[in-house]
Amino acid sequence: MPQPPSARPSSPTPLLSLTADTLVAADFRPRSRHRPPGPYRRLLSTPGARGFTIGNLMARLPMGMFSVSAVVMIAGEHGSYALAGAVTATGLAATAVVAPWTARLVDRHGQSRVAMPATLVAALGSLALLLCVRYDAPAWTLFAAYAATATTPNTGGMARARWAHLLKGRKDAAGALHTANSFEQAADELCFMLGPVLAAFLCTAWFPEAGTLVGVVLLVTGMLVFTAQRSSEPPARPHPTAKAPFRVPGIPPLLAVCLATGGVFGAMEVVTIAFADAQGHRAAAGVVLGLQAAGSCVAGLLYGAMRLTGSAAHRLPWCVAAMTALLMLPLLAASLTGSLPLLALTLLVAGMATAPTMVTTMTLVQHRTPEGRLNEGMTLAVTGLLGGIAGGSAAGGWMVEHASPTAAYGVPVTAAAVALLLSLAASARDTAPGSRA
Repeated sequence: MPQPPSARPSSPTPLLSLTADTLVAADFRPRSRHRPPGPYRRLLSTPGARGFTIGNLMARLPMGMFSVSAVVMIAGEHGSYALAGAVTATGLAATAVVAPWTARLVDRHGQSRVAMPATLVAALGSLALLLCVRYDAPAWTLFAAYAATATTPNTGGMARARWAHLLKGRKDAAGALHTANSFEQAADELCFMLGPVLAAFLCTAWFPEAGTLVGVVLLVTGMLVFTAQRSSEPPARPHPTAKAPFRVPGIPPLLAVCLATGGVFGAMEVVTIAFADAQGHRAAAGVVLGLQAAGSCVAGLLYGAMRLTGSAAHRLPWCVAAMTALLMLPLLAASLTGSLPLLALTLLVAGMATAPTMVTTMTLVQHRTPEGRLNEGMTLAVTGLLGGIAGGSAAGGWMVEHASPTAAYGVPVTAAAVALLLSLAASARDTAPGSRA
């Protein structure tokens, strides 16, 4: 007798059938696989995270576009790479001075109140540079205009401050913050990998000012989206009681490591361009450097998915040691073979130690920066990197001119070795009796 609909089973039951001497079982029940979400999916499912991440990525991409666009514009109009390099170096120096003050204002008055006006000033500086180049203004105006872009807020630092605020109090706060820092470092590498390529394409395929114009639009639009996300914004601290991050005992050693690590980045860029030029493939330098950034991006994402044990202070020397060892590969490839494709492959491998080093360093900066001054602490670390990049670029260029591009690959190795010694000294200080990691 057939069962009424209410009495029927809610899901199909296994079907048993006998065929000759074989028993056949068929299970028509739906298969459901409940895979736990990965660390990055869990991270981006945090309420408010996706909104500020989209805006942050839009605003961060131009950071890798402006310098290339400025060089193309100035060199194309004035016929001088020396002038173009001097202008961009001035902007870098101005950023190193102004950025910590901007970050301090962000901590005291809030991201939404400070970041947008500071971005507009920087955007006006980029547009002023474009007009000065376009209408053949005196050279000093180029320096003044590009120096105004130093007010650009540290978008990566503000994003990391938001992650620290959102993840605070969670049971897995330490692991989630490690994943967040890895994600942000991978985003840095991705933007600095795609930014120059996009800028070069726009400036050559369209017109020389196209890279700057698109960069300004992305920067302003991204910052508008970012600052509109009020729910994830850390609270402002108008009257911070904590001392400045630079005066915290554990911060200066980390800034010294950032300075030396920046030397690796600056020297590697200049030396690789010179090496590719010497091989007759200058146009391939961007692709070769992009592979290094790609290796770092992938390694950063993998590093963020790992469950690590031990303190970040203990891991830092190991990360820097791996970076130092892997940087020997480009030096060997350049000196033993002189092959640009092989050099590109070794840079891809060497880049895989960059992101873990930076993630661990930034994690330590976050842990040691007093509450309410996180943007300032993170920006100081970025300032150290910028100073190192400038010094590494100068040292790499000097070695190229006075020795050879091949020998100049010893500069990033030396800078990494210095970073290793500094990290070992900092680790020894942290593990000394009575010290605080």
